[in-house]
Amino acid sequence: MSPTRTIEQPEVIEEVDTSADRLWNVIVWNDPINLMSYVAFVFQKLFGYSIELATKLMLEVHHEGRSIVASVEREKAEYYVGRLHGYGLQATMERSTG
Repeated sequence: MSPTRTIEQPEVIEEVDTSADRLWNVIVWNDPINLMSYVAFVFQKLFGYSIELATKLMLEVHHEGRSIVASVEREKAEYYVGRLHGYGLQATMERSTG
Protein backbone atom coordinates (compact mmCIF):
# COMPACT_ATOMS: atom_id res chain seq x y z
CA MET A 1 0.00 0.00 0.00
CA SER A 2 1.34 3.43 -0.92
CA PRO A 3 1.58 6.32 1.57
CA THR A 4 -1.19 8.92 1.55
CA ARG A 5 -0.31 12.04 -0.43
CA THR A 6 -1.85 15.42 0.20
CA ILE A 7 -2.16 17.79 -2.71
CA GLU A 8 -1.91 21.40 -1.64
CA GLN A 9 -4.13 23.88 -3.43
CA PRO A 10 -2.47 27.15 -4.38
CA GLU A 11 -3.58 30.14 -2.35
CA VAL A 12 -5.89 32.38 -4.35
CA ILE A 13 -5.17 36.06 -3.87
CA GLU A 14 -7.90 38.40 -4.97
CA GLU A 15 -6.55 41.54 -6.56
CA VAL A 16 -8.27 44.69 -5.39
CA ASP A 17 -7.67 48.07 -6.94
CA THR A 18 -6.67 50.27 -4.02
CA SER A 19 -5.21 53.12 -6.04
CA ALA A 20 -7.99 55.48 -4.92
CA ASP A 21 -7.23 54.59 -1.28
CA ARG A 22 -3.65 55.65 -1.73
CA LEU A 23 -4.24 59.13 -3.15
CA TRP A 24 -3.28 62.21 -1.16
CA ASN A 25 -4.22 65.81 -1.91
CA VAL A 26 -1.48 68.42 -2.03
CA ILE A 27 -2.93 71.67 -0.70
CA VAL A 28 -1.43 75.13 -1.14
CA TRP A 29 -2.57 77.76 1.35
CA ASN A 30 -2.88 81.50 0.85
CA ASP A 31 -0.24 83.70 2.40
CA PRO A 32 0.32 87.47 2.47
CA ILE A 33 3.92 87.21 1.26
CA ASN A 34 4.14 85.63 -2.20
CA LEU A 35 3.03 87.43 -5.34
CA MET A 36 0.25 85.78 -7.32
CA SER A 37 2.43 85.68 -10.43
CA TYR A 38 5.13 83.85 -8.44
CA VAL A 39 2.65 81.24 -7.18
CA ALA A 40 1.43 80.60 -10.75
CA PHE A 41 5.07 80.33 -11.88
CA VAL A 42 5.81 77.71 -9.20
CA PHE A 43 2.77 75.66 -10.27
CA GLN A 44 4.00 75.74 -13.87
CA LYS A 45 7.57 74.85 -12.98
CA LEU A 46 6.89 72.15 -10.37
CA PHE A 47 3.82 70.45 -11.83
CA GLY A 48 4.27 71.30 -15.51
CA TYR A 49 0.86 72.99 -15.61
CA SER A 50 -0.18 75.30 -18.41
CA ILE A 51 -0.34 79.02 -17.65
CA GLU A 52 -4.15 78.77 -17.72
CA LEU A 53 -4.33 75.95 -15.15
CA ALA A 54 -1.60 77.48 -12.98
CA THR A 55 -3.47 80.80 -12.97
CA LYS A 56 -6.80 79.09 -12.15
CA LEU A 57 -5.26 77.27 -9.17
CA MET A 58 -3.44 80.41 -8.00
CA LEU A 59 -6.71 82.38 -8.07
CA GLU A 60 -8.39 79.60 -6.09
CA VAL A 61 -5.64 79.91 -3.46
CA HIS A 62 -6.06 83.69 -3.43
CA HIS A 63 -9.87 83.84 -3.26
CA GLU A 64 -10.71 80.67 -1.30
CA GLY A 65 -7.64 80.51 0.92
CA ARG A 66 -6.47 77.15 -0.40
CA SER A 67 -6.38 74.94 -3.45
CA ILE A 68 -5.83 71.25 -4.06
CA VAL A 69 -3.08 71.43 -6.66
CA ALA A 70 -2.48 67.68 -7.06
CA SER A 71 -3.92 64.30 -6.01
CA VAL A 72 -1.13 61.74 -6.06
CA GLU A 73 0.30 58.78 -4.16
CA ARG A 74 1.64 59.54 -0.69
CA GLU A 75 5.36 59.56 -1.53
CA LYS A 76 4.80 61.92 -4.46
CA ALA A 77 2.60 64.17 -2.26
CA GLU A 78 5.36 64.34 0.36
CA TYR A 79 7.83 65.23 -2.38
CA TYR A 80 5.60 68.01 -3.72
CA VAL A 81 4.94 69.47 -0.26
CA GLY A 82 8.67 69.56 0.40
CA ARG A 83 9.37 71.25 -2.92
CA LEU A 84 6.57 73.79 -2.38
CA HIS A 85 8.08 74.63 1.02
CA GLY A 86 11.41 75.10 -0.76
CA TYR A 87 9.73 77.67 -3.00
CA GLY A 88 8.44 79.46 0.11
CA LEU A 89 4.80 78.38 -0.27
CA GLN A 90 2.65 77.05 2.55
CA ALA A 91 1.56 73.52 1.65
CA THR A 92 0.16 70.47 3.38
CA MET A 93 -1.25 67.11 2.36
CA GLU A 94 -4.34 65.17 3.33
CA ARG A 95 -5.79 61.81 2.37
CA SER A 96 -8.12 62.13 -0.58
CA THR A 97 -11.75 61.29 0.11
CA GLY A 98 -12.68 60.60 -3.50
